[in-house]
Amino acid sequence: MTHTDDYKQRSYGEIPVGTGFKPGIVVVDFQKGFTEAQYPLGGAPLVMRALENTARLLKVARAMGVPVANCNTAYMNEREMPYWKITAVRETFRRDHPSIDFDPRIYDPDYDLTVCKKAPSIFFGTDVADFFTKERVDTVIVTGCNTSGCIRATSIDSFSYRYRTLVPEDCVGDIEEQPHRDNLRDLGRRYVDVVDLQYVLDYLDRWHKGAVAPAAAHAN
Repeated sequence: MTHTDDYKQRSYGEIPVGTGFKPGIVVVDFQKGFTEAQYPLGGAPLVMRALENTARLLKVARAMGVPVANCNTAYMNEREMPYWKITAVRETFRRDHPSIDFDPRIYDPDYDLTVCKKAPSIFFGTDVADFFTKERVDTVIVTGCNTSGCIRATSIDSFSYRYRTLVPEDCVGDIEEQPHRDNLRDLGRRYVDVVDLQYVLDYLDRWHKGAVAPAAAHAN
């Protein structure tokens, strides 16, 4: 019996999260340090695929009025930072460094709630949850990078805030494919529905037409 079969036998992943009455989108760390190859962490193929697909998603979502929260990671200096073990983060993710600028393909400063986060999750120490509360969001769509770090942390916080959480696989990316796949599989067993861009676009279309209803509640 494989480990995957053992998880399934113990009921992991049996109950889908589903979708609710109103979506919101978080865009995690699509800053130039991750999306431009001139920087040490930039240009990973899975991240670039996710960037392109997220840009497609956001074009549709903004036209429909879906709330969007967009973040980068930046610090004043190393003293402000957590104890990062990544040299490139310590050296480049600083407020005076061009790598912290949002990639223009996914950023609309006149539309997006913009936050600068100091930790892996977009929710930690920011007002994103308050923004979604005001907007009556109950379903969070997680996009960005990296899957094994900030996407995982954001997804767990979204779950912890009691949002239905969707992670479209082709709208998130990582430096290597194996951690990308492993972390999505693990998140999907416990906390989120791992879907794809087309699933999310179909959900947004139903929501925009007023044809959505929340998934049935499951008793414990």
